[in-house]
Amino acid sequence: MDGKEIKVLIFSINGEYYATDIMEVERILGYEETTKLPDSPNFVEGVINYEGNILPIISLSKRFGFASAEESKEAKIIVTKQSGNKIGIIVDVVSEVTDVNTADIEVAPDIVSQISKRYIKGLIKIKDNIIIFLNLDKILTEEEKELI
Repeated sequence: MDGKEIKVLIFSINGEYYATDIMEVERILGYEETTKLPDSPNFVEGVINYEGNILPIISLSKRFGFASAEESKEAKIIVTKQSGNKIGIIVDVVSEVTDVNTADIEVAPDIVSQISKRYIKGLIKIKDNIIIFLNLDKILTEEEKELI
């Protein structure tokens, strides 16, 4: 990449660190209980009232197939803007917003499955940590977006 800097939001799920471009984030909310929807995919936690509108909430932990843990007091909902729609994503902890040099973002290795490559933009090296850089707009397939 060409050495530009981008702002990323760093958060964790199941002890692993992830990041997303801050431009994909509208707001970060404290965790709140959702209204469950019948017959929804297992990673859809439900919906909440957000600024007078219904906001679907998904669990990244469940979406990635991790064992589901109880939501902690530090859990947050990241409200993302996705092609005109908004989706809330539950994460365990929101760490920080930081600048990342695009030269420090590496392409995901070939071993990553095709499904994962759809939403993994790359890997960011910060100090001794490797942070998975996500494209939140691609977490759900078009079919899944239609479902919710």
